[in-house]
Amino acid sequence: MIHHIELYVSNLKKSIEFWGWLLDELGYSVYQKWDKGQSWKLGETYIVFVQAEERFLDIPYHRCRVGLNHLAFHARSREHVDEMTAKLEESNVQILYKDKHPFSGGPQHYAVYFEDPDRIKVELVAPGSGGENN
Repeated sequence: MIHHIELYVSNLKKSIEFWGWLLDELGYSVYQKWDKGQSWKLGETYIVFVQAEERFLDIPYHRCRVGLNHLAFHARSREHVDEMTAKLEESNVQILYKDKHPFSGGPQHYAVYFEDPDRIKVELVAPGSGGENN
């Protein structure tokens, strides 16, 4: 089990707005808050978002560079994936691989893929889905 994940972000306010509602929907609750960061916790695992220092903002994040490619979360069901997809679209969040959605990861993989404000790819996957190819 993962203890915690810490992500440095380019705009903490935007990241808190984006991740706050999403993590709330997934059952996480606010865990810690301070001037330069905030975290959410579910069980024993927590996710931390920290404002990156100005001097490190010159090279933007890209998931194809060495490092994190994406974060994948469990959905409760296929219906939950569909509900979250609708909420993302209502919030003008771009759905990735729209031409293959909700089977973008393959014919047995029911999920929605999207990006956070820093373009970190996020996946919400239904129970019973197979391995992912994106």
